[in-house]
Amino acid sequence: FQQFSDTGSRKEHVKVTSEPKPGFLERLSETSAGMLIGLVTFLLAFYLLFTNEGRALRTAKSLDEGLSLVVPLDSIHSISQQNEGRLVHLAGALSTSKPLFDPSYGLSIQAVKLKRNVEMYQWVEYEDSKEYEENGEIKKETRYSYNTEWKSEVVNSRNFDREIGHKNPSAMAVESFTAVSPNVQVGSFVLSKGLVDKIDDFKQLSLSHLEDPHADVTRGGDYFYHSDNPRRPEVGDLRVSFFYAGLSGDDPHLGSAAKVTVIARQRGDQLVPYHTKSGDVLEILYLGDLSVEEVFQKEHESNTMKTWALRAAGWLSMFVGISLMTRIFYTLVDWFPVVRDLVNVGLKVFALCMASSLSLLTISAGWLFYRPLWALLLALLSVVPIVVARSRVPPKKQQ
Repeated sequence: FQQFSDTGSRKEHVKVTSEPKPGFLERLSETSAGMLIGLVTFLLAFYLLFTNEGRALRTAKSLDEGLSLVVPLDSIHSISQQNEGRLVHLAGALSTSKPLFDPSYGLSIQAVKLKRNVEMYQWVEYEDSKEYEENGEIKKETRYSYNTEWKSEVVNSRNFDREIGHKNPSAMAVESFTAVSPNVQVGSFVLSKGLVDKIDDFKQLSLSHLEDPHADVTRGGDYFYHSDNPRRPEVGDLRVSFFYAGLSGDDPHLGSAAKVTVIARQRGDQLVPYHTKSGDVLEILYLGDLSVEEVFQKEHESNTMKTWALRAAGWLSMFVGISLMTRIFYTLVDWFPVVRDLVNVGLKVFALCMASSLSLLTISAGWLFYRPLWALLLALLSVVPIVVARSRVPPKKQQ
């Protein structure tokens, strides 16, 4: 059953499909497959939590080691042989040997990176579904809507529920790309590829001072349009914008060259990764002029945020894994409404408590070789969720 409507450039239709309500054996089979997925997720959570703690502590030790060894340079324009192989700190303006070009659009800029971003006007499908039970069947009502939008990736209209009237081109006539300067320096020092990769503060380039590069290309705002009418584009039309990162020369329209702070190992006139005794690599770059203490403080903060994010991901994986593995108990009683609801709540509480306890226990195991006292404290703390859960259970009545 389908209904069609057209609201301006947005088109939509509704499709309703139905299938028999799954029987007990079918639901049990689906639950068994879910248990296998849950087991894999459960085991991955252990690996993620355990390795994350070792990584966090190793990174913290490496940062402390780096802070104790780093040598601030007096000048970025002279290279001292005394600092050969040492971890050095320097700050200065970026410079590149030659500008980056895009000859197709007559554009050049003195920067570390230049990115051409191409978008095509295309049909996009949106899907909104809801399921309900009717006459012993499971019915699924899906509303498909279509709208035209600018997209930087080709949208494959062959996967649409209804391609007729919503067909997109299979490729773009103009491709996106990112050009990177082959030689990036701060003073007399050449940055390694790893340091250059960290320069990613892309800003959109204003095209107001440029002319239309071709007869079939029109400039509108900060875009070049491949379109007969940019105000009313058609499917298949293109628009091109440009972004730059790491301005490396004074520009009358963009300002002065960007300044960066670098901490890395000096090797001749090269700045390369520094391998610490703790097993980590220090190759740090930040925008702006920062002191040694500010740089390492930012690195510690970044390490802390990453650690807590992975801890949360590990706990969530463990919770989902336990929930999927215990789902079979819900399936066995799902024809008793009251019992089903009670079992569902109980399973969620069980998964919550077990995930919290096992996560804390795994984290303590990760700390065992680094901070044994904290590991013991966390191991004791891991028992708390289970104790709290047991205390919520009412005692049995005395006979």
